[in-house]
Amino acid sequence: MSPKHLIINCDDFGQSPPMNKAIMHLLEERKVSSATMMAPAPGFEEAADWCRRRGQANIGLHLTLTSEFDAIRWKSLTDHPSLHDESGYMHKSVEEFENKADTSAVMKELTAQYEAVQRLGIQLTHADNHMGSLYGMATGRSHIPQVLRQCSKWNLPFRLFRKVHPADPLLSSIAGVERIVAKASSLAGVLGVAIPDYLLSHPFHIQEGETYERFKQSMIAKMYDLPEGISETYIHPAVQDEQMLERVPHWEKRVWEYQLMLDEDFSYAIKDAGVILTNYDYIRKYGRASKVRSALTLARELLRK
Repeated sequence: MSPKHLIINCDDFGQSPPMNKAIMHLLEERKVSSATMMAPAPGFEEAADWCRRRGQANIGLHLTLTSEFDAIRWKSLTDHPSLHDESGYMHKSVEEFENKADTSAVMKELTAQYEAVQRLGIQLTHADNHMGSLYGMATGRSHIPQVLRQCSKWNLPFRLFRKVHPADPLLSSIAGVERIVAKASSLAGVLGVAIPDYLLSHPFHIQEGETYERFKQSMIAKMYDLPEGISETYIHPAVQDEQMLERVPHWEKRVWEYQLMLDEDFSYAIKDAGVILTNYDYIRKYGRASKVRSALTLARELLRK
C-alpha cells in the first residue's frame, strides 16, 4: 500500500487578529502543515511581521479577489475598478467577481499581492486561492490557465488537484468536474507547476444539527478514508472572539477548526490511520506530472469552458 500524505493548510492568514492568533499558535505547535497569507486583508502586516521575525517556513500566498463579510472588508492593492463593487471594496461573491473582473487587472493584482509579500522578505512555498474565485466554479469563467502560467514564473506549486475524491461533498457535485480537472492538471504538468493529487473539502458553514463532536468525528473519519497519494485539506482557524461571533457568519465553525487541530483525538487518528502530515516542499519534489500536451492547446481548451 502506498503512503497517504496529507497537507493541512490554514487559509486566510492575515484576515483579522483573531485568525492570526489561532494560525500563529498552530504553526508554533506544528499542528498544521502551512498557512497562506492574504496581502490585501487588514491583518496582513501583523501576520507578515510575525513570519519575518520568526523566519517562519511553509508560508504561501492566498490569492485574494473577494471580500465576503460585511464586518471585514478590503480593497485590491491595484485599485482597478473592475475588481471592486459599488462600495469600493473587492466583490463579496465569486459570481460577482467572475462576471465583472477584467482579466488583465486580475493578473496585475495577483502580481501586486505576490510582490507585497516578497518585499517583506517572506520566502513563499506555494499559492492557493481565496473562495476559489479563480476556478470558474460560479459562471464557468476560469482564470486557471493564466494563474498556472504565473505560478510557473514564480516557481510556486499551486492548489489544484489531479483527481476528484468521490466522497468529497463539494467537488464531486460539480458537473463535468473530472474532465475539467484532467485538463487543468495536464496544463500544470506542461508548465511544470507542482500540485497535490487530491483536494479534500468540508462544509464551510455549520450544518443543520452539527455540533463540535459531530464535526470532529467526520474529520476523523476522513483520516481513515484518505486516498493514497498526496492530499490537501484546508481550514480557517480562529480563536473565540465575541465581536466576531456576532458579526461574522459561522465564526463558531472557525473556532471548531482551531480546536480540532489541538484535539488529542484528532492527532491520534492521524497517526493511527497511517497518515503522514507533510507540506508543500514535498509537493514541490513529488507533485509534478509529465509534459504530455501543448500548453497553448490546453489553455485554449480551458478558456472555452
